[in-house]
Formats: sequence, C-alpha cells, structure tokens
Amino acid sequence: MHTPLCNHAEGEPTEYAAQAARIGLKEIGFSEHAPMPWDDFDDWRMLDGDMNQYIEKIDLATLENPTVTIKKSLEIDYIPGYEKWIKELAKRYKWDYLIGSVHYLAGKWSFDHPEKRDSWKGRNVDAAWAEYFETLTQSASLGVFDIVGHCDLIKVFGDRPSIDVSTMWRPFLEEVKRQNIAIEINTNGANKPCGEMFPSPEMLEMAAEIGVGLTFGSDAHRPGRVGEQFVQAVALAKRCGFTHYRRFDAGQFESVPF
Repeated sequence: MHTPLCNHAEGEPTEYAAQAARIGLKEIGFSEHAPMPWDDFDDWRMLDGDMNQYIEKIDLATLENPTVTIKKSLEIDYIPGYEKWIKELAKRYKWDYLIGSVHYLAGKWSFDHPEKRDSWKGRNVDAAWAEYFETLTQSASLGVFDIVGHCDLIKVFGDRPSIDVSTMWRPFLEEVKRQNIAIEINTNGANKPCGEMFPSPEMLEMAAEIGVGLTFGSDAHRPGRVGEQFVQAVALAKRCGFTHYRRFDAGQFESVPF
C-alpha cells in the first residue's frame, strides 16, 4: 500500500489503517515506491529525503490504530545496473519485508504508466514479455527481496504475446523457489485494463506446483481499497493449489495455513 509521498496516492497511512480495522484486518503493511539515486528519475515515487517522514507517518498510524499491526516495507524498482543502490536501500531501516518490482524495460521504458499507453505502439510484444520475465528473474536472484510484486504486470494494458508464456514463467518461478521468496496476488490488477488480478490463474497454478511462497496485496493508493477483493483472492489461491500464505516480521517469514 502507498502514501501521498509517491505523488499518486490519496490519504494518510492512519486512514488506511482505520479502514483496515473497519473491515476486520488485523495486520497490514506499507510498501511505498522507493527512491531512486536522484530525485528527477520520475514523478511517481517517494524522494530520498522523505524516508524519515515515511517512517513517522507509519508510526503515527500505529499509534492511532492500536488494533492493527502495521509493517514497514518498501516497493523497490529492480533496474539492471542499480543493484548497489537497491542493496543500500535495503540496509536503511529494519524493514519487515521488501517487495521487488519491475516497472521499467529497455533502460527507461515505463511500460505500465497509464499516461504512456501509446508507447506500446510498434513494440514487439513477444520481445517485451521476454525481457520483462528475464528482468524479473534477475530481480529474484539478487537475494534482497522477500516478495516479487505483481509478477505479470507486463499484461497491464492487455498486450499479449503470440508465444507460449508458460516458458517465460517457469524459469522465473523456479528462481523464486530457489531463493525461498514469495510472489503476491495483487488484487489491483482487476482495476486495470487487463481486468484480472496479478498474476494470472494459470501462472498461480504453476507457482503452487513448484512450491513458491505467496502473499496478498491490494496495492491500495487510497483508503477505500485496503483489502479490496481479498475474499476473492484467497479463494483464487486455494483453487490454484495453495494451502499456505506468508506473514513477515523484521525480514523473517512464517508460513500460515489457510
């Protein structure tokens, strides 16, 4: 979940926590878009100088919402060449978990930006998908992230490849298994043009077969979407063969049966 510090979310963390309490969630976590080494990299992430304020906002949410346990995290962009920066961010604070996500391809192609839908015109969709999953596999192999975020985000606008995508999924999911990390069911995909959660049911079935860890995220950018479609997401996980999910604390996880 996000905060106003990323410049595209509404509502303070304490409002998200209050909504969590209203719908019966006992534990939530914030994973703001992490800074890049320079502030003008893009316009949809927390700035490096805002990190202390981010922690203060979460601490205030914890103080004002005592019935909800609140975890601290970052959603860190994995971009090849920035590994040193990513590892430095991971050491900034005693994070409960870290989410690694891929939002950029080919250097600085922001393939999922809602205002850059036209950037897909003329692209080789098969090549874009292949690069996405190769980059995602690299992110898992880095050994920093606890969770890989929205792991088929490349489908966001509905651009589908002509080749068998399962051949792209398997190397990535096998690396996730080797690293003993998790993927998430991100319910916000249902609000996107692709019209389904991330990842697809077919990819989830393969992940369950391989024995990959699982978490759940609403990717909420406003309080009303906290825990959105979690009942459906849990049902989806069970249908796809999952029996457990992961909870995190101070970088360690426990596997919890449904």
